[in-house]
Amino acid sequence: MSEFDFKYVIDTFFTLFAMVLIIFMVPGFAMLEAGLVRTKNVTAVLTTNVMIYAVASTAFLLLGYELAFGTWEKVEYSMWAAFLFQMAFVGKTINIMSGGVSERVRMIPLAIFAVVMGGVIYPLVVNVTWGANLLKDTFLELHMFDLAGSTVIHSTGGWALLAAIMIIGARKGRYKNGAIHVIPASNIPLVVLGALLLWIGWFGFNGGSVGSISTKEAADSVALTILNTNTAGLAGAIVAGLIMYVRYKLFDITMILNGALGGLVAITAGANLYDIHTPLLIGIVGGVLVVFAVPVFDKLKLDDPVGALSVHLVNGIWGTLAVGIFVDKISFMDQLKGVAVVAVFAFVVSYIVIFAINKLIPFRAEDDMQVQGIDVVECGVEAYPEFKRAI
Repeated sequence: MSEFDFKYVIDTFFTLFAMVLIIFMVPGFAMLEAGLVRTKNVTAVLTTNVMIYAVASTAFLLLGYELAFGTWEKVEYSMWAAFLFQMAFVGKTINIMSGGVSERVRMIPLAIFAVVMGGVIYPLVVNVTWGANLLKDTFLELHMFDLAGSTVIHSTGGWALLAAIMIIGARKGRYKNGAIHVIPASNIPLVVLGALLLWIGWFGFNGGSVGSISTKEAADSVALTILNTNTAGLAGAIVAGLIMYVRYKLFDITMILNGALGGLVAITAGANLYDIHTPLLIGIVGGVLVVFAVPVFDKLKLDDPVGALSVHLVNGIWGTLAVGIFVDKISFMDQLKGVAVVAVFAFVVSYIVIFAINKLIPFRAEDDMQVQGIDVVECGVEAYPEFKRAI
């Protein structure tokens, strides 16, 4: 076997292994969201996550990949592995949205939007950042560095979620007479399982984005990337837990886990560029942002049952800008421009598409459906049929 063939095989295997880790984030999102919603909506959340994976991935296969990259050719490793790795990313953008609109969203319009996201919106964002670069040689051409998608994936999904919440509105009874009605999570063990599956998946998410492991230098870069990814998650979890204890004398496991996820989102833009200590600071800021952003969105009556805006949108922005702050060779203004261009495109286009779909098939479940539970009406199967459904 030639040296080229050896590297080809090793990098193909590495890419496929990273893809499998990323796919573990599908049950991660599903378990996290299933644990955070009420029992009467759990089957709907699980069905939505499976549907999103299938629909968005198929749209990316049929249209999105070529729109993003312009070609299927790959010299360094198998083009089929390259596609699968990129396909594993695409569903995450709509996963971010699905959790934030859970308990009042209907499945068919969300599936239609998943087709548009997987086939057009996300691929166009990839095109101007990682891919074929249709903005090349224009004043809008981007030079933003974003290793694995703090902006390309997480903020894109966050902006789509913001557009959806603004159109769909809050869950019935969430805001009453100017006050916030707390709707507790239904299954904390599922929340923990889901968050930790996401955490593990992030090692493939960021480590795989290095692109190669077949040389000593590449292997060191992958290892450093995974180390820094984990460190930021640890820091986010610790600081979120400490803040909650100082403020309320309680350790809120849901906020601790969201702090970890915020740190993981933030480090995603530049995990391969930092020394081993900088991720501590990036994760700390990420955890702080999550803790303080959640009540801000509630005050704005932007109902987000899983905290996705705080985790993915806010920390996607922070993580991308952090690269320009902490890495000398990266321009902060280039990072800021990339954040701004993606924000305008993702939010405006998502808002227009969701608004149009909503006119044809309403996204929002009717109040009676929300009271009864979306499981019964849209799925016909309850996750916990022996339990009395909570109103």
